[in-house]
Amino acid sequence: MPHIPAETAPRFENDHASFVGLAAPSRGSAENSAWRLTIKPGVDAPPHALDREEIFIALSGSMNVTMDGETFTVTAGDALIVPAHQQFAMANPSEEPFEAVVVLPVGGQGLIPGQPPVIAPWAR
Repeated sequence: MPHIPAETAPRFENDHASFVGLAAPSRGSAENSAWRLTIKPGVDAPPHALDREEIFIALSGSMNVTMDGETFTVTAGDALIVPAHQQFAMANPSEEPFEAVVVLPVGGQGLIPGQPPVIAPWAR
């Protein structure tokens, strides 16, 4: 079983968040990808969906999630299960980052309106 030390895990960043790649095919995982997600303070991330179920395990901070017309808050210790093809949006209105470990089956693709499906680099 491969060991991915935190200091060697690949890091990625966009305007909304940072990602630390943990498990993925490029790091020896055959069935699931996992990464550490940090949503920056004050961020309203654009709506998106995935073609596979995605699971978030909140580690610190909080985020607001809008899904099916309902908005709720996910806080440290919570789990969020997003069904495949379910559009949702995440926001972090606080002054503290939101951190979570996220799990997605290998090959899961992000579905962003108006863009082709994509496999995120932290999940490859």
